[in-house]
Amino acid sequence: MRASIKNKTIATWLAFIFGQLGLHRFYLFGFKDKLAWLHPLISSIGWYGVYRVRTLGQDDQLAWLLVPLLGFTLAATAITAIYYGLSSLEKWNATHNPQHPESLAGQTNWLVIGAVVFSVLMGATALMSSIAFSFQRYFEYQIEEARKISQ
Repeated sequence: MRASIKNKTIATWLAFIFGQLGLHRFYLFGFKDKLAWLHPLISSIGWYGVYRVRTLGQDDQLAWLLVPLLGFTLAATAITAIYYGLSSLEKWNATHNPQHPESLAGQTNWLVIGAVVFSVLMGATALMSSIAFSFQRYFEYQIEEARKISQ
């Protein structure tokens, strides 16, 4: 059986757009990849945290833990897209196309660079938003606890 050639452009865009669902890992490693199955699970837990914030308000302590999971997952898949997009042709083919070392499917083109640029923008936004949300809620909680102690 002939192994299929894995295209770097497709993998980079899948990681950027559908990284939460793990489609980039399914594309590259198949349905037996355990990490690919973790992506939608962790993302859905994060989305449940967003749901809790919207319905119960920002004082929901469980949401403080769940929402950053979504942001960190988005940032991690953006980093993955950047890693895929910036890998060299030789490294890409050695990793994902070992039966076809002469393949040009790992070549960097403008579509790959576009995915890398968008991944940098969205990944940095998701990471900084997650950190800001986490620290804001943590410090507000600490202030509330200090008020309780002082009264």
